Order: sequence, then structure tokens, then C-alpha cells
Amino acid sequence: MPLIVKDYSWTQTEALVYINVPLKGVTVGKVDIFSTDEYLKVNFPPFLFEVILYAPIDDNKSVAKIGNGVVIFTLYKKEESIWENLALMNVDKETLQEKREHAVLKAQEKAVADAEAKAIKKREDEKYALETMMKLEDEERKRIEEKKEWERRRATEELELWKEKQRKEEEEKKAQQRREIQKLENEKKKKNETKTHSKSVPECPRKRTMTKTGKSEEISLPAPRSAGNIKIQFTPRVFPTALRESRVAEEEAWLKKQADARRAVNVDVSELKDLKEEERNPDWLKEKGKKLFATQNYLAAVNAYNLAIQLNHKLPILYLNRAACHLKLRNLHKAIEDSSKALDLLTPPVADNADARAKAHIRRGTAFCELELYAEGM
Repeated sequence: MPLIVKDYSWTQTEALVYINVPLKGVTVGKVDIFSTDEYLKVNFPPFLFEVILYAPIDDNKSVAKIGNGVVIFTLYKKEESIWENLALMNVDKETLQEKREHAVLKAQEKAVADAEAKAIKKREDEKYALETMMKLEDEERKRIEEKKEWERRRATEELELWKEKQRKEEEEKKAQQRREIQKLENEKKKKNETKTHSKSVPECPRKRTMTKTGKSEEISLPAPRSAGNIKIQFTPRVFPTALRESRVAEEEAWLKKQADARRAVNVDVSELKDLKEEERNPDWLKEKGKKLFATQNYLAAVNAYNLAIQLNHKLPILYLNRAACHLKLRNLHKAIEDSSKALDLLTPPVADNADARAKAHIRRGTAFCELELYAEGM
């Protein structure tokens, strides 16, 4: 049973009511205050201060301060007037209980309304923050686009200036060549004119010899041969290799095998009838798979290599690249299978396919190690 506090004091003006409630030595942390526009309660066990106010107050403006062993209430009246008493007089228990319940319900409704208002304000703040952020992003995007456009225009202008410079240099070069050609033609023409004015048949050179009788005699010699060019071709020199070290036969076999594999294209696959003409090319599909692998779209890369293998199942690079995709997708058994198939096709082993064979061994060994088959991996 709480002890009712009766030694409180209060004063008033036409607009305000001041109430001082002593805490009687109770610590501030144990004080519980509850108020509405008609009801006021201070609970600090084992004491209780409770009052049904004489007239309504503005609960939103009214305040309570705790300090120096007292609770001081500053209550704003809804209507300016002088109260006859602080509380309603001669209130029975039923009325008091009804006022309490009404105050609790009103406080709950107020709490709900405050929560809704707080949530609405929070949503509005979030919406404002989002709109502000979007606006800033739009401004930043616009600034970046303007900068890109400015860079593009500057690069275009520089390119046009460079093209103009190149064009002028090319024209100057052509003009120089024309001048040189004209100069050569003039020299040739002048030379021909000089020859025309000379004798039509050149005089054969003469040589003086001595006869048996001791008399000198002139002998006519043939005219000099005309000048010309002789083309000379050299047979390429072959540096022989010892027969035990020669791999010419294997290299020729590998090149023939590659050429046969390039021609082994199957264009009658029913699944590929809907593809475009370029999409039926294994090389195009191989490059497509490389691009998809570079963007980490490994499953799509596997599909591209699958189509390429359906078109041509004799190219080892297709199995080798698909093995790399299976490694990324953790399809370890398929990676081993594709690496082994690539090694079967990379025969005979020559210098031209050494890199591909090394990749096939590495990918197969990696798959074995991922499966914890370390002896096979080694």
C-alpha cells in the first residue's frame, strides 16, 4: 500500500500552474512520472503523488524537472483562468479509477500517434535523403558525362589536326616525288635529244697493230655492249641435323594432323541450324568462349565450347579451354576428361604444341589434386 504524499505545494497564474513535490530522500532513478491533460502522477516507492487536475492543461508544453530532492512541474493551462483548487474535490474511487484508465488509454493513443508521426517523419527524412543522394548522383553523372564529352571533342580535334598534318605531309611527299620524277624525265629527255643530234651509228673503236712486214694496220673493234641488270637467286642453305635428333617427320605429321582437323567441320548438326553463319565457325565460338571466360561467365563459356566441339571434335584447343572452365566450375572429373582428350589430340609431341601440352598436364594435375588424388596429380 503506497504512502500518499500530501505535503506538496502549488502556485498559479492565469496561464501557468507550478507544483513542488518533495521526494523524501528517494533517488532520482526511482522516480516515475506519468501525466495527461487531466491526470498527474509521481510514483517513487513507497510514496505516491496523484491528482486529478481542476481543469485541462496543455500536456505538450508542460514540463517536469527533478533536482535538489523535489519534482517541479510547470503546467500550461488550456484556458487562462484562476483555479479554485489544484484538484477536483470529493472524487470517489470509481471516478478516480475511471480517470486513471482514461489517462492510460489517452497516453497509449498518444504514444501510438507519436510513433506513427515519428515513422512518417523518418520515412520523409529517408525519402529526402534518397532524393538528395539521387540528385547528387545525377549531378555527378552529368559532370562525368560533360567531362567525357569534352575529352571526346578534344580527342576528336587532336585527331583531325593529326590527320590534316598527315595529309599535308603526304601531299608534300607526293609533290616532292612528282618533282623528282619530272626532273628525271627532263634529264632523260635532254639526254635523248643530245643522242639524236649525234651520229646515229656509233663509230667502232679502232686498234692499230703491226704486220709481219713491219707496217702498222688499223683493225676495227665491235661496239660496246649495252648495259643491263642480271637477277641472281641463291639456294637456301640447309644446316643438317643428326638423324637421331631430327624431328622433321613428327613436325610434318603434326602439321598434317592440324590441317586435317581444320577441315573436319560438321555443319549438319541439328542443334546448330538456328545459328547464324558466323556462329557455325568453331574459331568464332572459341573466341566467344575466351571472352566469356574473361568476364567470369564460365557456364556460358562451356556452352560455347560445347557447340564448337559439336562442329569440330578434332581441335585440342577446344578441349583445353573447356577444361579451364570446368576447373572454375569445380567440375573436376570433366576437367580431367577434357585435359586427357586434349593430350590425345596433341600428338605427336613436337615443339609447336609444347605449350598446349604443358597447359593440359597442369590442368589435369590441378583437378587430381583438388580431388585429393595427389599421386595422380604429381
